[in-house]
Amino acid sequence: MLDKLEAIHERYIYLEEQLSDPSVTSDMGKFKKISKEYKDLKEVVDVYHAYKELLGNIETSQEMLKEEDEEMREMAKIELEELLPQQEEIEEKIKILLIPKDPEDSKDVIFEIRSGTGGDEASIFAGDLYKMYTKYFETQGWKTEVLSINEGTVGGYNKIVLEIFGEDVYGKLKFESGAHRVQRVPKTESQGRVHTSAATVVVMPKFEMEDIDINKADLKTDTFRSSGAGGQHVNKTESGVRFTHIPTGVVAESTDGRSQHKNREIALQRLYVKIFEAQQAAHNNKVSATRKSLVGTGDRSGKIRTYNYPQNRVTDHRINLTLYSLDKIVAGDIEEIIQALQVAENAEKMKAGDE
Repeated sequence: MLDKLEAIHERYIYLEEQLSDPSVTSDMGKFKKISKEYKDLKEVVDVYHAYKELLGNIETSQEMLKEEDEEMREMAKIELEELLPQQEEIEEKIKILLIPKDPEDSKDVIFEIRSGTGGDEASIFAGDLYKMYTKYFETQGWKTEVLSINEGTVGGYNKIVLEIFGEDVYGKLKFESGAHRVQRVPKTESQGRVHTSAATVVVMPKFEMEDIDINKADLKTDTFRSSGAGGQHVNKTESGVRFTHIPTGVVAESTDGRSQHKNREIALQRLYVKIFEAQQAAHNNKVSATRKSLVGTGDRSGKIRTYNYPQNRVTDHRINLTLYSLDKIVAGDIEEIIQALQVAENAEKMKAGDE
């Protein structure tokens, strides 16, 4: 463990030197990349210093046990009784900090909520999810931009697509992909019966071209006229965009944005995600399996969470977590669920690392 920490500390010192190098400070892209890695390593380095100091104190106390003076030996024994549990605690923390982070965790996201089974009630529930997430985004200090809205006939949304910007956005929101189920008495229900409806959430990390092993020359671009809601504008202009990655045949398109420019961006992001997932699966099956078991791949059929209004209950089925605080959760207080999922993911990674 110390060897790993010392290697990280050396890397941290090297990055610190790089940040004062004129060739780095004059290149904003390079400077930003190095600054981020430097910042990411700081917590590990701080814990490393605390751990080294603790080990030094333990060593000193163990030496004191060899003293002839009984009072000194007793003092050393008392100190060790305090220090050894601290060693176990800090070593557990280090194990978690040393788990490799997914590089895409720091990325911004494209976030989609879509009504599922349940008719009008599903659209209303999709609207409730939108309100819940919006309040959560505010508590995180993230910025949002609505890319596309398709409203339900009696409220809520058939579909809403957002872009979320901030720190570690994908790292927290990646767990939200999947089917969300609601059990409650709909406003439209006159007999007071509980109905079950659903909405789906898809979270896609935003990639840049350099993040993916892809050549612009391998992309075929088509534009087409959008159909559906949107009035005359979508019928007169070719705002829909479709990308085809020729070597793999992967296709991605978008009609969600209000302009061809925005649809190009969304379609390209969808293509990046598809190609990235294929490349990642090919090179890292173990990590891919971990993510699929916890987070899913955005598959709309995978039920991940149930919101039961009569019992004020929320259950996350992936980790068997049940909380009787639905009122707070739908008001945006979902941090406890997200942290529990992060802990479960880290445990899976540690288990995979031990195999």
